[in-house]
Amino acid sequence: MRTTVTIDDDVLLAVKERARRERRTIGDVLSDLARQALTGRHRAAVGPEPDSFFGFEPLPHRGDTVSNELIDRLREDEPE
Repeated sequence: MRTTVTIDDDVLLAVKERARRERRTIGDVLSDLARQALTGRHRAAVGPEPDSFFGFEPLPHRGDTVSNELIDRLREDEPE
């Protein structure tokens, strides 16, 4: 069904990115997200996580937060 809605720019960008990653239409992604929000149920993602984002391969999650202080400490500990 077609309809016109007003969506905030940041929401539209996020939905477009998700649709691109999952190789789905924007309408399908929006319908699934609305359905999840209305029913409280979460459906498994259709596609696998992407291998890269804008050409960069993400590192595995380690649970640490990278801060400027951590980067400075690592630089100081690095042999020259």
